[in-house]
Amino acid sequence: MLRGRTVHRSLKRWLPRATSLLLCLLFWQLAASHHWNLGLVTFANVPTPWSVIEAALGLGDSGKLIQHLGSSLSRVFAGYLAAMVIGIGLGLAIGRSTWAEDLLLPPLEVLRPIPAVAWIPLAILMFPSSELSMVFITFTGALFPILLNTVHGVEGVDPRLIASAKSLGAGRRAMLLEVILPGAAPSIITGLAIGMGTSWFCLVTAEMISGQFGIGYYTWESYTIQNYPDIVVGMLLIGVLGMGSSLLIKRLGGLFTPWHRPRGKA
Repeated sequence: MLRGRTVHRSLKRWLPRATSLLLCLLFWQLAASHHWNLGLVTFANVPTPWSVIEAALGLGDSGKLIQHLGSSLSRVFAGYLAAMVIGIGLGLAIGRSTWAEDLLLPPLEVLRPIPAVAWIPLAILMFPSSELSMVFITFTGALFPILLNTVHGVEGVDPRLIASAKSLGAGRRAMLLEVILPGAAPSIITGLAIGMGTSWFCLVTAEMISGQFGIGYYTWESYTIQNYPDIVVGMLLIGVLGMGSSLLIKRLGGLFTPWHRPRGKA
C-alpha cells in the first residue's frame, strides 16, 4: 500500500515535468520547421530538433566528445573545488569575526560585480598558461555565491544555540564543528549549488576566447563556421552538465544534512 502511494506520488511529480519538456520540443519543432517570424524573434535559421539529434550523434561518432567533456569537466571542478575551500573558509571567518568582516569584505564586494569576461585579459596576463587562466575564471565565478551564502548562513545561526553551547563549556573548535557549521550548512549547500551553475557559465565564456578543447570552444567554433545544429548541441550539453552538477551538489548536501528538510511547498 505504502509502495503504491510512493509510485503514485512519483508519477504525479514526473508527469507534468515530462509534459512541459514535450511541449517545449513541440514548439521548437513547429517554430523551426515552419520558420516562424514572431516580430522581435525569428526562427528562420534555427535548426530543428531532428537536425540537432543528428549533429549530436555525429559528435559522438567523431570521438571528440570525450575530449571536449574531459577538458570542460577538469577545468570546472578544479576551479570549483578551490572556490569551495576558500569561499567556505572566508565565509566562516567573515560571519564569525567583525574584524575579518571589516578587513576582507570591502575588497571582495568591489570584486564581486566584475563579470567573468572582464577577467579574461587580466587572467591571460597573470597566468603562464591558458589552462590556468580558464580555471581561475571558473574559480571567480563560483567563489562569490559560495562565500556570500556561507556568510549568510553563519550570521543566521540562532544566537540561543550559541549561548547554550557556551554555557555548556563548548570551546571554539566544538562551537564551529557542532553548532556553527550544522546551522549554516543549508545556506552553504545552496551557495555550492549556485556556484556550480555560475562556474559553468564562466568556463564557457573563457573557453570561447582562449580554449582549444571544451564545450564552450566547440559551441563558439560551430558559430564561426555557421554550423547551427552543433551550436544547439553545445548549448544543450552545457545546460545538461550544469543542471546535473547542481543536482549532484544538492543531493550530496541532503545526505550530509539529514536534519534539514525544505519547507513551504504544498
